[in-house]
Amino acid sequence: MPRLKKILESHNNKLHVKKDDTVIVITGKDKGKKGRVIAAYPRENRVLVEGVNMVKKHQKPNAMNPQGGILEQEAPIHASNVMHVDPKSGKVTRIGYKVVNDKKVRVAKRSGEIID
Repeated sequence: MPRLKKILESHNNKLHVKKDDTVIVITGKDKGKKGRVIAAYPRENRVLVEGVNMVKKHQKPNAMNPQGGILEQEAPIHASNVMHVDPKSGKVTRIGYKVVNDKKVRVAKRSGEIID
């Protein structure tokens, strides 16, 4: 019988990053790398960042890839290992929230610049 992967669910399924945000990896083997968030997985508390945490996948030949072979692709990393990039200074920043014109927007704590 195959072993099922246990999905760790947090009680709070909110992330501080969204798709297409620019982030910097703050810890791990790719520390210091900057990239764009390709996908966010709030239930697993993970994000997929462009060019970060590259893994090799052994692909069997199929209709889309008749050659098969070893492909390199991104793997998700934990959301706590990335931080936003400040749009003004390019350094890491935390995120705050402000209500502007009856709409809640994300704000960079470092510069006060609106992110959304």
